[in-house]
Amino acid sequence: MPVVDVAVPVPLKQSFSYLHDTPVATGVRVKVPFGNRTLIGVVIGNIEAQTEDTGLKLKSVTEVLDEVPLFDTTLITLANWLAKYYHHPIGEVWSTLMPVRLRKGMPLTDKLDAFTLTEAGQDALVQSLVRGKKQQLCLASLADEPVEEGEIKQRFSPAVIKALSEKALIQTVQIKQEIQTDWASYTLQETPPVASTEQAVAIAGVNQNGTEFRTFLLEGVTGSGKTEVYLQVIAPVLKANRQVLILVPEIGLTPQTVGRFERRFGIKVGVLHSQMSDLARLQVWQQSRRGELGIVIGTRSAIFTPMARPGMIIVDEEHDESFKQQDGLRYHARDLAVKRAQTENVPLLLGSATPSLESLNNALAKRYTHLQLSERAGGASHTQLKVLDSRDQPLQAGIAPGLLSVMRSHLQQGNQVLVFLNRRGYAPAVLCHHCGQTVDCKSCERPFTYHKSQGRLQCHHCGASKRMPNQCSACHSTSLQTSGLGTEQLEQGLGELFPDIKQVRIDSDAVRGKDALVTRLDEINARKYQLLIGTQILSKGHHFPHVTLVVVLDCDGALFSADFRAPEKFAQLITQLAGRAGRATKPGEMYIQTDNPGHPLLQDLIHNGFAHFARHALHERQMANLPPYSAQAVIRAEASAAQQVHTFLQQVKQAFGDHSHQFGGYIAGPLPCLIEKRQGRFRFMLLLQCSQRAALHNWIVSTLRQVQSLPLATRVRWSLDIDPVDFS
Repeated sequence: MPVVDVAVPVPLKQSFSYLHDTPVATGVRVKVPFGNRTLIGVVIGNIEAQTEDTGLKLKSVTEVLDEVPLFDTTLITLANWLAKYYHHPIGEVWSTLMPVRLRKGMPLTDKLDAFTLTEAGQDALVQSLVRGKKQQLCLASLADEPVEEGEIKQRFSPAVIKALSEKALIQTVQIKQEIQTDWASYTLQETPPVASTEQAVAIAGVNQNGTEFRTFLLEGVTGSGKTEVYLQVIAPVLKANRQVLILVPEIGLTPQTVGRFERRFGIKVGVLHSQMSDLARLQVWQQSRRGELGIVIGTRSAIFTPMARPGMIIVDEEHDESFKQQDGLRYHARDLAVKRAQTENVPLLLGSATPSLESLNNALAKRYTHLQLSERAGGASHTQLKVLDSRDQPLQAGIAPGLLSVMRSHLQQGNQVLVFLNRRGYAPAVLCHHCGQTVDCKSCERPFTYHKSQGRLQCHHCGASKRMPNQCSACHSTSLQTSGLGTEQLEQGLGELFPDIKQVRIDSDAVRGKDALVTRLDEINARKYQLLIGTQILSKGHHFPHVTLVVVLDCDGALFSADFRAPEKFAQLITQLAGRAGRATKPGEMYIQTDNPGHPLLQDLIHNGFAHFARHALHERQMANLPPYSAQAVIRAEASAAQQVHTFLQQVKQAFGDHSHQFGGYIAGPLPCLIEKRQGRFRFMLLLQCSQRAALHNWIVSTLRQVQSLPLATRVRWSLDIDPVDFS
């Protein structure tokens, strides 16, 4: 009887054999028994017949779920590569690749669940019979046509939906999404602007490559028109009836990117991100697989989207850390994009104003084709960077008097000012004025952050929340006070300093909900607000034509981090923030308020710019034999007892140490993670490093089985992270 090889979603680095009456095609989902459970697996191979003398008693496949394979040879190749490169169980790799509904064994469907008005609901809307404002808004949103269930659930609370359902004013129906399948015959809906000389060179460089694999790094200063380059290089790809996959780092960038592409080409663009419902994401996955979508834009996991006729892959803001998955299968979407483009034999375009040192090194070493845009589009001038020394100055709302004067000048001219503080909440700590005791999260041993709008304390490491206490737990004094500055407090202080100026706060607390961020960004560009206060959300690729001043507060902590990547991340952040100012006809400037104005990193950025910093940083990395001139892996472990974790990692270190001389490996640790305790568990790590990537992987392969057999390996939670970008 034929034997099928199945990748089962369990944390074991092997596949499992099952019997079936006939061979099953590779890439087909099957239900199989596993212990006392039934799991959904993917067939990854067949054995012609079971030999009689093996003595193995194999179980049989319970059910074959698909008539034809759902996954093409590209995704099968990527799955195998992921399992090998990241040393991850093949079954869990396949689980990560699949949309959630397929992972659960649900069938493919062409229909979406949606809400629509009943006759009673239509009457209630016309006659305004519903009193609740939210319920009225929900009914109004369904007035013209049914709306996909996931979208309604993101815009309105379960209580609103339940109330309308119980009143029989809305009902669930299934709708088939109409799709424009002739996208290759598109007609440009707007005339492309005339490309600058640098843009024209970049566009020609990509287009002359044809359809074969090559990786391009587009290094363009902020506001230099990288998106316009994307638009013009994909136009001939679409005309050739080939599809384009575009990765963006954040959900917040998706709507404006999608809107720009749809306006240019007049075709439906597929969107994939985590705020969509599982069914909606599966629909886009299917449409791309069938070739019904010419362009798919999505965040990190969109790299797994199948394409019937692949033509190009683009990774925008390729330096962004959010492309790296930080749990489970710890893949990097940018690196996987390189592998996928090579497998599909299509061009890959990486774009950034502040490219990662890894990508820049590949470009300088001629492994990537280096394209550069050094001037801003439309004749806009470069933002001037300046440092403001805040030492010994009386701060108001955390801002020095001289900087307040600069802000006032820009605001009086009718311009917008962006104030950046990368710390949400009202204050990062609450302490007793009598004894100095801070109110700490017991699980993480870190101070709670005070959120005044909620009247609660919140731990930003584990998410724990509690009410603001009335007295100190140590001395019982009622003299509790906040310490430090957060965006809520900054908003309050600036409201008092500039009472006649309309302001808006953009952080993850203020823009919750599907449309909140998009709405705020539209309002900013419509000049509803003059003063913008926010965290990193505001630094990522947004176009604010009326912002002429960017103010950066409290950045000193980033200058003295234990992470060797901290200078790179800081330089990228400052450069990206500077790029939000002066993007139109008005010149822009940035002030960095600091107690360390003479810091070499700040001085280098101000006087020489990111490009010089990056090349100097590469030289420093080379001298120190750090990535990208070496390869790293981190083994992290955590448990409720610190000694247990430390002992386990010592044993792991000994196991790797036995083979280190063979591969030229270096081991550091055990070291505490930058966030040493989280959710009541102590966290330590072991750093592995080799000069050659192949040697590192061979070292891991030769030792990993020994590590897995350690007695403590089943008593602590541990993981392996290849090419780590974060040590927290």
